[in-house]
Amino acid sequence: MRWGVVVFPGSNCDRDCLAVLQRVLGHEAVAIWHDERVLPTVDAVVLPGGFSYGDYLRSGAIAAFSPVMAAVARAARNGLPVLGICNGFQILCEAGLLPGALLTNVDGLFHCHPACLRVESSCCVFTRGYASGEVVRMPIAHGQGRYYADPSTLDRLERSGSILFRYCDARGETTLESNPNGSLANIAGISNEEGNVVGLMPHPERACEPLLASTDGLRLFLSVGSLPFGAEARTAHVHSAAR
Repeated sequence: MRWGVVVFPGSNCDRDCLAVLQRVLGHEAVAIWHDERVLPTVDAVVLPGGFSYGDYLRSGAIAAFSPVMAAVARAARNGLPVLGICNGFQILCEAGLLPGALLTNVDGLFHCHPACLRVESSCCVFTRGYASGEVVRMPIAHGQGRYYADPSTLDRLERSGSILFRYCDARGETTLESNPNGSLANIAGISNEEGNVVGLMPHPERACEPLLASTDGLRLFLSVGSLPFGAEARTAHVHSAAR
């Protein structure tokens, strides 16, 4: 399994992602600078968290126009698994690879603390290691994480099973109090309808070792490594198509 981690000016979680992929999982992983126009041979791509381009205009708005994003979009259309974490989720929405937008938290505050999430779907390439309805725990750290989409888009996400994670309490109830940023329908993570492009505001890379108080994020990365043979063949096709 070979991963690519895209690095934008202002990314600050790229080293965390590389450490998990290389040291914890023992996978091969390479950093990809934002001005690359061609992706290296990889089986999956991560857009990490941080403050790309200083969050000028709005979070992820400038990074969406980085040269590498055209290559990421081409590869995603051909089925390459793409994961956007926090700022990476914001970039995927700004680039049009995922629907909706991430707005300023409803209380205007930056939230940095662990959060409970209910897994809504285990059918996606990144969530097949979880059970639907399972409650997991990952940290959040954002000031602009309030997911918003118009009613028709929200309805399409619900009907297609593209909502992957919702903020909840420890019992799995999606209460107002368990929603840290005012996201519509307590949404914490979604996928595209094909299931290969995923964005979430919580940080799975910060929940991959016992020392970090949770290992619930590990299965998100391991899920991709459990691709069936047919999917691996498709990924090989993506390698050539992405060039």
